[in-house]
Amino acid sequence: MNAKASSGGEKESSGTSSEALGESGVLGEAKRGQVIRVAYVIAALDLTFLFMQMGVMPYMGKSLGLDSVGFGYLQTLFGVLQLVGGYIFGRFADQFGARAALILSCASGSIFFLLMSLSSSIPLLFLSRLPAVFMHGIPGAQKVITDMTTPSKRAGALGKLGLCFGVGIISGSALGGVLSTKFSVYVPAYVGLVGSLINTLIAMIWIPSQTKPKPDHHVTEHSTSQSGSLFSIREIVRLMKFPGVMEVFIVKVFAGLPIGLFMIMFSIISMDFFGLEAVESGYLMSYFGVLQMVVQGLVVGKLASHCTEMTLLRLSVFVFAGVGLGMVRQALMRTVWHYCIIAVPLVFAFSMLATITDSILTKAVPSSDTGAMLGICASVQPLTRTVGPTIGGVLYKQFGVSSFGYLQLMVNLGLFVYLLKSKIPLEEMKSQ
Repeated sequence: MNAKASSGGEKESSGTSSEALGESGVLGEAKRGQVIRVAYVIAALDLTFLFMQMGVMPYMGKSLGLDSVGFGYLQTLFGVLQLVGGYIFGRFADQFGARAALILSCASGSIFFLLMSLSSSIPLLFLSRLPAVFMHGIPGAQKVITDMTTPSKRAGALGKLGLCFGVGIISGSALGGVLSTKFSVYVPAYVGLVGSLINTLIAMIWIPSQTKPKPDHHVTEHSTSQSGSLFSIREIVRLMKFPGVMEVFIVKVFAGLPIGLFMIMFSIISMDFFGLEAVESGYLMSYFGVLQMVVQGLVVGKLASHCTEMTLLRLSVFVFAGVGLGMVRQALMRTVWHYCIIAVPLVFAFSMLATITDSILTKAVPSSDTGAMLGICASVQPLTRTVGPTIGGVLYKQFGVSSFGYLQLMVNLGLFVYLLKSKIPLEEMKSQ
């Protein structure tokens, strides 16, 4: 193929993104920045509505006669749907573009809140969970950011999504509590419905119809997707065979699993172990939100510009091991104030691990598969939420809070030694 044909192919594949990127380099950079900022807004609103409904869902279920066991089933259903839908959503984003994927996510959110507002019985409440299979605002925003940034700037841009997460935790929890207390448990659902519809319009208007970058030069024909199906085990296996992908993904899953189990049980631990009231537990969650905003919005990007991603991955795993040691030593975590201190390195390691692994994994696969890879990454948390209540409940009941610390320490020390000794063959490990 000659150069002219290649250029024409790239121009055709970019579609309307040429308009979004502008005629000149300066204008293109400005347009990309604008689209990324819009993605941040969509993600922040999406998380606000999500945390708003999470806060009122126990009270809505109780008002309909749902007991604690039934509520557990409701949460498990939500986790399973998110787990199954993560990869499908990512493949959809690869095939139809980030704009279509974000619109699908926001539209699904609208249906979710509509059904929630109409839930006058327990079966309808369970039915309202079904649209969650396509509710993936964060992976959608990550796809836009991945397409719009160069590899050297990707970690910093993805890290700033932590600001959106913090905004979502703080504003969503507060807004859900105020609306449900002053008006009704159904009012947050009405607000979520209107807000999700607005989010859908924002995605339709401000996100260009095609955000894909130029094809990767190192990608060969046999390494690109050969399947048009939205769900294919063969495609997942193909992605895992790229150099270093399986190794980094295993670290991502297992390094965050122990603390994920702890956070799933935290509502019970905060009540039984720390003796907190509901309001105090809400304040603690807001504290986590502020910490995550600071770490992902300000710290991750700075470190990513000065250190290699492998160095930061090792650092996050090492800090996780230190957090586990702090949780094991009861003298370091006897009161909630001790836990607030431990929460600083915990949030740092958690945020760094999530951001750096997402950045590494999206660089390790072809640009045409970044959505699928982000979808697989997004399935890690739903997987933890699905199996976590059972495993975490057994650990807490049989061995106490310190068991989470021992698990955290042993798993992450093992992973740290593995990362020190192994040579993970990734092609784009350093900022360029």
